Amino acid sequence: MKTPWPTKAVMEQIYEQHLWGGKDFDFYSGEGSHHTAITKPYIEAVTSFLKAHHNNLTVCDLGCGDFNIGKQLIPYSKTYIGIDIVESLIERNKTVFKAKNLEFRCLNIVEDDLPEADCIIIRQVLQHLSNAEILKIVQKLKRYPYIILTEHIPQGEFEANKDKISSLGIRLKQNSGVNLLKPPFHLNVKHVEQLTVSLPTNQKGQIVTLLYQNEV
Repeated sequence: MKTPWPTKAVMEQIYEQHLWGGKDFDFYSGEGSHHTAITKPYIEAVTSFLKAHHNNLTVCDLGCGDFNIGKQLIPYSKTYIGIDIVESLIERNKTVFKAKNLEFRCLNIVEDDLPEADCIIIRQVLQHLSNAEILKIVQKLKRYPYIILTEHIPQGEFEANKDKISSLGIRLKQNSGVNLLKPPFHLNVKHVEQLTVSLPTNQKGQIVTLLYQNEV
C-alpha cells in the first residue's frame, strides 16, 4: 500500500470528529446511510436487482462505511465484501457484523487492487474525491459486469465533474456533481438504468442511484 494516504486522513478525521453527525454512535456515515426516506427506496431497489440474479452475485461495497446499508443486502448476495479506507472502522465492522458470506477488507480503493466480484456498489463516495482519484477508480471499474453508483448531484442542469480536493465537502456548492459518462472519466458502458432518486432532508440537490452494465 502506498503512503501517505491523504484521503485516509480525511476520512479518519470525519469519523473521529463525527463531522457527518451521529455523536451518539461510535461510527456514523451520515443521513444518507440512516434517513429512512433515503435508505428504504435504495435498499428495495438494490435488493430487487440482486434477487433478479437469484442472490448469486458477489458484491463488493467500496466505501462500506458504518454498514447500516450493507448489512441489509447480505442475504441477497453470494458473497458480500465490505471495503473501507478507515482501519478502525473495518475492525469495528468485523466485530459487529457476522455472516458466512460476509468479509471486510481495509483498502485504499484509489491505490490498491480490488477484489474479484460481479457487482460493485459505490455509494456517495466519489463525490468526496478529486478527479485524479476518481479516474484511477474508473479504470478499475471497467472489469466488473455491474456497477451500482450513488451520487449527490444538483437538480436540473449542471456542469459535471468540476474538480475538487479530497474532503468532507462535495461538488454541490459548485453546482456540479460526478457523472462518470462525461469528461474526464468517459466510462463506456453497455446499459444505464436509474434505480432511485431521493431528496436529502435539507432539500439541496438530489441523491441519484444508477445501475451501469459493462461489456465484459
